[in-house]
This record gives sequence, C-alpha cells and structure tokens, in this order.
Amino acid sequence: MGFVRVVPPRYGLVSWSVMRLPVRFSVFLIAGVVGLCVPAASLLAQGAAGQSSSSSQNTTVQTPSGQTNTNGPYISIDPLAKVRYDNKYDLSVGAAYDHMKAGPAIQQGSNLGGLDITGSMWLTKRWGLQGTVRPYWGTSGAAPNAPLNIKGPFVAEYYFAAGPEWLGPHNKHGAILAHALFGGVYGDFEHDLRGQSPQVVGFYPSQLAPTAIVGGSFDLNRSPRWVFRITPDALMKWYNVDYGKGYAQYRQWDVNFGISVGLEYKFKKTRY
Repeated sequence: MGFVRVVPPRYGLVSWSVMRLPVRFSVFLIAGVVGLCVPAASLLAQGAAGQSSSSSQNTTVQTPSGQTNTNGPYISIDPLAKVRYDNKYDLSVGAAYDHMKAGPAIQQGSNLGGLDITGSMWLTKRWGLQGTVRPYWGTSGAAPNAPLNIKGPFVAEYYFAAGPEWLGPHNKHGAILAHALFGGVYGDFEHDLRGQSPQVVGFYPSQLAPTAIVGGSFDLNRSPRWVFRITPDALMKWYNVDYGKGYAQYRQWDVNFGISVGLEYKFKKTRY
C-alpha cells in the first residue's frame, strides 16, 4: 500500500474523517469527563453554601443548665414605646432669658438671664393647672445722668403666676402645649442706684405689679418620664410710674419676650 500524506507540511487542519479510532475515543473520553466534573463541582458548591447558611441560622448555645437556646432574629427596642400622657404631675426646670426695658421711656433694652421653674397638675386628659416661678437678673442701660455717671446698673424681675394649661397635638415623639398664666412680678430697679431716685436714670420705681404670661411649650420626649422642653412666652406687665409729689402718676403696659430651655420630669402617679 502506497504512502499518502494527510496533513500538509505546515499548520494544516486534521481531518476528522481520517482520524484513527484510538484518537477519536480519547477525545470522547476527555469530553465526557469534563462534562461530568463541571456539574458535580457546581452541586458540591451549592451544597456547601446551603450547609453554611443552615448552620449559621441554627447556631445553638449550650447553657450550663443543659438547656439549648437558639439564636433568634435581632429585636430593636423602642425607648418611646411606653410614652403615655396620663401622668398626674410634672415638673420642669430650665435656663431662661427675658428681654425687657427697665423704664417707661428708656431706649436701651435689658437682656436678663435666669431660671424657669414650672409645675403642672393635670385634671383631665387635655386640661391642667400650671404654676411658674421665674427669677431674672442682669444689667440695663441707663438714661444720661451726669455728674452721677451711673452706667449699667443691676436690675431684676421675679415672676410668679398660675393658670390653665392645654395639651395640644401629641404623640410618642412630642407634644405642643399652651398656657395662659396670671399673677405678679416684682421689679427691682433701684438696687444699684446709690440711693438716687429711679427717675435720674429713667427707670421704673421698684414695685410689685400684675402680670400675664401667655405662650406654650414644645416638648420632645426622650423617655417615658424625661422630656426636653422649649418654652417661648409673651411676658406682659403693668408697672406703675410714680416718682412722687409733683409728677404725674400713670401705669405703663409692657410686653416683652421670654424663652426657656430645660428638662421636664413626669411623675408616675396617673391622672385617672
């Protein structure tokens, strides 16, 4: 039988029809092995992942008493879940600010700082009785008073009032409240005048005068008992202007702005 060249001398393609039987069998065998190994590897990987997930979900802890506890899902706790508006009493204390004028015609205002101490007794779901004590201290500008040259004398106001309080819109996060309080204010304007008449510096005489405090509070609940409170108010008072014999006597109505920021505590006793 003569010799026939099947493959060209350089880089020729092998013809499948002329490939010998052992070579064909080897190709089929390799392809089959690869075809079986790939699905098997995929199944093994899936099985390992499933076992890992199952073991992570079913992790158990053996306690000393022999009981087995299974770790459950993470449970978040809402610190405001037990907020209720059913307390009988509450008390708030805050840092307070009051802008006022120490005299009937004085141009320079006074920025006073102090305390806001307020308590409430709730009578119904919406209505309560509130009382407040608010001392304010600071200095004030004075009218020209040469040759005395009294500058920046000390002044103070001491409020005490009570009245109705109303609970407005509220939920577990916070509440809006309103109040109208009536009482008195003691204005100390002559403390630092060196014995001179308050007329010299344009001040009111020191006195006790009627007052009304109208405003409200914005409450932000931090827990079922503790509340962050902001209280803006209109501070109204009727001071008497009386410098003695020979001067006209009259009353001056002033409306000033005040605000306080502090904490409120709700006592456990319920109102119902």
